[in-house]
Amino acid sequence: SVQLVESGGQSVQAGGSLVLTCTESRYFNCMAWFRQPPGKDREGVAVHCHRGDITEYADSVKGRFTIFRDIARDTLSMEMKHVRPEDSAIYYCARGDPRPHKRLRGDDYVAWGQGTQIVVTA
Repeated sequence: SVQLVESGGQSVQAGGSLVLTCTESRYFNCMAWFRQPPGKDREGVAVHCHRGDITEYADSVKGRFTIFRDIARDTLSMEMKHVRPEDSAIYYCARGDPRPHKRLRGDDYVAWGQGTQIVVTA
C-alpha cells in the first residue's frame, strides 16, 4: 500500500524554528503538508507538484514556511520559521495528483501520513 512517514514533531517556543520531513514510499506528482489545529478543520499549508515545478503556500504561512522537494530521495521537507501559537497542530503529509484548484484542499490526495504533532508555546 502507499505510505508516507512524517518526522520532526516537537514542542517549540513562539518565534523559534523547526523542520518537518515527509518520506513517501513511491513517487506521486504532488506532495503536500496539511495541518489540523485542535478543535479545528484540516487546512492546507504548502504543496509542491513536480510537473510544472509548482509550489503553493497558504496565506497564513507565506514568508515564514518554506518547502523543499527532493525527488531523488522521495522527500518533502518544510522549514518553519518564526512560529506562532496558532501554528500548533497535527501536521500531515499527503501525496497525489490533485486538480490545480484543489492543491491545498486535500480532496484529490490519495495517501496520507499518520501525522506529527507540533506544539508552539507562548
